[in-house]
Amino acid sequence: NQTQVTEFGLLGFSQGQPFLFALFLAIYLATLLGNSAILCLVSLDPRLHSPMYFFLSHLSCLDLCYSSVTVPKILANALRPRATISYGGCLAQMFFLMWCAGAECALLALMAYDRYAAVCHPLRYAQALSPSACARAAAGCWLWGLLDSAVHT
Repeated sequence: NQTQVTEFGLLGFSQGQPFLFALFLAIYLATLLGNSAILCLVSLDPRLHSPMYFFLSHLSCLDLCYSSVTVPKILANALRPRATISYGGCLAQMFFLMWCAGAECALLALMAYDRYAAVCHPLRYAQALSPSACARAAAGCWLWGLLDSAVHT
């Protein structure tokens, strides 16, 4: 007796799907626009090339990833009478969602340390959070999220 699961049925709201589709699409587009604007502004304006804005741009990138992992599937299934997701699709979505979650937790802790160092140790701040140290720390956050996600999925 062995049952193999190939897809999952997704439950949703029984009424108002066109309205919810439009609402989620509007929120998704606003999220994409806002986070893309942050990424563009931080990369184009030299005054924003500081650790705080560097980490903020990574947080915006994570938010773009978060949104793009979940919302397109919600939109694709919003107007279908029978919404499903394959087992592999579910695993992939869970993997990327957990990757973003782990990386975001690590990045938020890093951003808190950045502000702590700027306020409590201003003389050592430039040395402790040099551009190369910031890049290594941000890469570590992304790697932490990847490893955390690999363990859980």
